[in-house]
Amino acid sequence: MSARATPYASWGGVLRAPHIARRPATRAAAAEALCGGGTMVLHGNGRSYGDVALNPDGGLLDITALDRFIAFDPDTGRLTCEAGVKLSDILAVLSRPQPDGGGWLLPVMPGTRFITVAGAIANDVHGKNAHHLGSFGNHVEQVELARSDGSRLICSRTEHPDLFAATLGGLGLTGLILSATLRLRRVPGLGIESEDIRFGHLDDFFRLDAESADHWEYTAAWVDCLASGAALGRGIYSRGRHVPGVACDPPARTPRLSVPLTPPLSAINGLSVRAFNALYWRKLGGAGRRLSIGSYGPSFFPLDAIGQWNRLYGPRGFYQFQAVVPHADGPAVTRELLKTIAASRQGSMLVVLKRFGTVAPEGLLSFPMPGISLALDFPNRGEATLRLLGRLESLVMEAGGRIYPAKDSCMRAESFAQGYPALDAFRAFTDPALTSAFARRVGILKEFPA
Repeated sequence: MSARATPYASWGGVLRAPHIARRPATRAAAAEALCGGGTMVLHGNGRSYGDVALNPDGGLLDITALDRFIAFDPDTGRLTCEAGVKLSDILAVLSRPQPDGGGWLLPVMPGTRFITVAGAIANDVHGKNAHHLGSFGNHVEQVELARSDGSRLICSRTEHPDLFAATLGGLGLTGLILSATLRLRRVPGLGIESEDIRFGHLDDFFRLDAESADHWEYTAAWVDCLASGAALGRGIYSRGRHVPGVACDPPARTPRLSVPLTPPLSAINGLSVRAFNALYWRKLGGAGRRLSIGSYGPSFFPLDAIGQWNRLYGPRGFYQFQAVVPHADGPAVTRELLKTIAASRQGSMLVVLKRFGTVAPEGLLSFPMPGISLALDFPNRGEATLRLLGRLESLVMEAGGRIYPAKDSCMRAESFAQGYPALDAFRAFTDPALTSAFARRVGILKEFPA
């Protein structure tokens, strides 16, 4: 294993920098690299939008070669695998329909299946069923964690439980996850019944969400972020549930189509976004509603259909913003966020509004909390975009909400500390060899004040 200067970028493409990268081929080599002196960032498949997995001009430990399955119990769904296994690999190998149409599935799936298990744990990712089953960390049984003092620990709810809680959502700062044991979920049918419903304004979203809560496991809405006035918050509400006995094959390990290169100018601009949003809102035709049964792939991972879609934003890249605000003020704050975005004439085609339930995450720095979550992309327009993000951040913090580190590039240190009250407790579990641009920017590491 050799160190080399290698360029790495955030998925949003705003931050690109060389790193002194190492890519160990085995768990033993990875643990040894962590003890080699100096500081480094842990890096998976590169799907974090911001700087949580970057360390410009510094050390980087790339774990993608740790991609082996270790054990699977077909009776219990207990899977042990290395840290660099991607969720797409798990689905391709284990999410195969059984004779009754059912099968094993990851209990929680984020918007992309092309992330590593370690990345899913470190960011405690969530999906469209967060209101029912919580976040990814709720379904992790244990992790094998290497520390820079040479120790290798099994951490779980009974062994080193405090370190385990710090590692769930711990942004790769508590140690190197070498392997993990997950509990897969047996579903009665791998096919999904999906219903898309067009709605005309934000109040309709909350009405649809309330009536869907008990009978539909997967819920989220696309919102036209440029609509204003009486149409503010209009969109398409999508809800889904497993259909017993209906089988479907898992989605492909790689996309069939891919954006081959980065265009010189962003294809995502005011004109293209406005045209797309207007057409997409009308896609359901006069009925305004569509019911279908099919594979879970398009329902859970719509963006995965096109590889390297992030290149469409051009060489300047884009910022992603995701926040959650408490239920009590959710409608009012969401309305203000959307008003601010619409007035700015910024935003994109990719806007998701959904609800988090009361299933508490177990990580000290986990993002989900009961409330309403809004996520969207902003093409990088320099200072104008940063000012907008600052205004949105202020609205979220005034409401007692928080911002998602995995998608952040510019959150203020005071906002992070306010949104994550367990920060001081978390600091006791950080490993001195691990760092990141994000950890330094928001002041997680005391030796790197914000």
